[in-house]
Amino acid sequence: MFEQQAGTFAVDLFHRTKDGATELAGGALSTANGFFDQIDKGWRQTKDDLENAQYPEWLQRLLAKEESGGTGGSNGGGQGPEEPKKSGAGTAAAGASTAAAFGYSQEDDDNKEAEKIARDEQMMMLTKKMIEIRGLLQTVGQSDSLTLPSIVVIGSQSSGKSSVLEAIVGHEFLPKGHNMVTRRPIELTLVNTPEAHAEYGEFPALGLGKVTDFTQIQKTLTDLNLAVPVSDCVSDDPIQLRIYSPNVPDLSLIDLPGYIQVVGRDQPPELKEKISQLCEKYIRAPNVILAISAADVDLANSTALRASRRMDPRGERTIGVITKMDLVDAERGASLLSDKKYALRLGYVGVVCRVPANAGGSKLFTRGNGNITSAIAKNENAYFSSHPEFSPESHLDVGTKNLKKKLMHVLEQTMASSLKTTSEAIQRELAEATYEYKVQYNERPLSAESYLAESLDAFKHSFRGFTDQFGRQQVRELLKHELDQQVLNLLAQRYWNRPLEDLSVPLPETDPLTSLAKADPEGEDEIWKIKLDSSSASLTKLGVGRLATSVVANALHAHIDRLIANSRFAAHPFARQAITDASTSILKDLSYDIADELEICIKPYKYRIEVEDNEWTKGRENVTSVLKDELKVCEVAVKQLEDQVGGRKKVKDVMSFIDRVRSGQVVLEGDGVGGAGGFSSALLAKGREAVFLRDRVDVLKLRLLAVKSKQCATKKNKYHCPEVFLDAVADKLTTTADLFLDAELLSKFYYIFPRELDARLGRGLSQEEIDRFAKEDPKIKRHLDVVRRKELLEHVLKEMEGLRQLEQREKRVMSRRQGRGGEAREKGGWSLF
Repeated sequence: MFEQQAGTFAVDLFHRTKDGATELAGGALSTANGFFDQIDKGWRQTKDDLENAQYPEWLQRLLAKEESGGTGGSNGGGQGPEEPKKSGAGTAAAGASTAAAFGYSQEDDDNKEAEKIARDEQMMMLTKKMIEIRGLLQTVGQSDSLTLPSIVVIGSQSSGKSSVLEAIVGHEFLPKGHNMVTRRPIELTLVNTPEAHAEYGEFPALGLGKVTDFTQIQKTLTDLNLAVPVSDCVSDDPIQLRIYSPNVPDLSLIDLPGYIQVVGRDQPPELKEKISQLCEKYIRAPNVILAISAADVDLANSTALRASRRMDPRGERTIGVITKMDLVDAERGASLLSDKKYALRLGYVGVVCRVPANAGGSKLFTRGNGNITSAIAKNENAYFSSHPEFSPESHLDVGTKNLKKKLMHVLEQTMASSLKTTSEAIQRELAEATYEYKVQYNERPLSAESYLAESLDAFKHSFRGFTDQFGRQQVRELLKHELDQQVLNLLAQRYWNRPLEDLSVPLPETDPLTSLAKADPEGEDEIWKIKLDSSSASLTKLGVGRLATSVVANALHAHIDRLIANSRFAAHPFARQAITDASTSILKDLSYDIADELEICIKPYKYRIEVEDNEWTKGRENVTSVLKDELKVCEVAVKQLEDQVGGRKKVKDVMSFIDRVRSGQVVLEGDGVGGAGGFSSALLAKGREAVFLRDRVDVLKLRLLAVKSKQCATKKNKYHCPEVFLDAVADKLTTTADLFLDAELLSKFYYIFPRELDARLGRGLSQEEIDRFAKEDPKIKRHLDVVRRKELLEHVLKEMEGLRQLEQREKRVMSRRQGRGGEAREKGGWSLF
């Protein structure tokens, strides 16, 4: 209630200021400059009185001239890059800018004209607000009813359609070429920026920022249009362009491809029909039709008028524009503007939009950056003022200045008349969105940022749990298992049997393993001492630093992948890659130095290793377990091989044949490449594997008995028990490595990784990347769409309610003025609902 009262007070101040300015303009003031000085004082007082008022923020900005930069759509507008600081003279400048937008002369000292400027300025601000609402509705989308009208520009390719739009904007910016260049609709939003010095354009969908070079705007439009293949003729995918300037009125225009009469040889035969269908789609109600026709073409042959007649038979929402008025005699031109046969309720406007070739700034025009408004205005004034047929008494609308005024008035009225039905459609859409939000999502608020933050917090929480479970003990188990495998490899290479390379008779063994128990390593059987010393050296010099660091880093990678798979990030390729890259980068940076430092730590073991009694006992127990595990692996491999061949009997038969061949009982030619003994070559290969596994099982059983024997109970018999000694060496290496890796690799990784996640998935992401992340999950995308749609609809309704309140205040003020004997507001004023 307080907000409503404050709103009434603010609007009353608005009208008191305007009324005072109007009275002064009609009486004491003799020049337009004096009028602007007085209206400036009124606006400053209004601004001061409004500072403490409670009213919709947009209206306070509107009255305080803080919205002079415009919004022009859902993304908002802005001031030029060189805005002056606001001062008491700001409103006078805004009034002058309004005059520039409509084409008024600053030297005009007619008080009534000045009053019209003030009234037009109010209308511009209201139209600006409705264009902003239209932009918001475009963002909401999904429904044809959620829109406000635009002015759709149609005409044949030779009618001067581009020249009219460029005259309104004041710059040459539309695509030009010998062939058909315009192949897509151009949604052109003009935003009046009274206090801005610079003029610039923006392409919201491209993210190019402010483009101050209108030649570059023209090139961009050309490229976007020519991207449509010739085979497709035209596209209904619009190009959105916003132009901010103090010299343009607030308008919403749509430029369409020009109609063609004859299809060229290099053009698709269906081109003419496709252009007609595209134009017909856009000129439907409630859009306003701006039908461009050339003066040197009979209106009966005007393609634009014929098209508008089909969609607007009564001519209620069509404005006729007659271009090239200087190409026909004045009498003929005047008859076209007052034509009754093709009458339009909104009438016709005659223009001469060509820039004169000898204009003083023509060199600027060739660059595309010079403003052509002044040159066109002078050219039009020179032509129309020299012919009495276009005098003010004729009541004919001529000139780009009058065209701008008419377009603004018509767009305002058309938008206002559509606001009620649009408001009802918005309320229906909002009710549906609110119901879905309540029932399906339990009114749970969600944004892309909050979803990312929740996902990241959950992942870091699971990572914290992993750090509590993966420490030095787990690192030790990993390293010991890896070194146990290295010990088994060394034992197999230097002590145990090797795989069968062929089926030839093997050479007799010089140092059979069965003789190890009775050998004298210090005497004539020194070969066993050499074997153990070389095996121990190979184990300590195999690069434990690099091996251990690699094993732990790979384990961390695997655990991170499992954490990702069990988190929300599993459905987000972008985030999953970011997390993987983070862990890879950190571990790569850490591993390089840590591997070298660890190698230095184990360097003493490369030259001399002393094993204590307790270490020997521990190694004996551990290697017994390792040999048993290896024995199980071999037995499982034998069983799998039997299943592959077709049973134990067949395996025994082929093994028996191989044993006879290797013992010399059977002579085999060609090594059984083509098969032998009734067995295929593939079956013989499987038989060799089976013989190898059988011999390995026998060796493992033999060594298990040896390790358990009294001979291996003490470390003095290390040469008779190489398995125990090598395991003890591996355990020493593991103890050194796990301590170092826990302190250097794990602790540093656990500290850096969460912070790297914050950098890559938090502060380091742009808004576009955050939105893309959230929308990768279809469920979240739907939730976000519902929340965003609901918020946008609520915002639009709030803005429209502000306009409704303003309309009600206007009516009350008019009623009070009439009660005091004041004159009623001039017919044609705006009415929203």
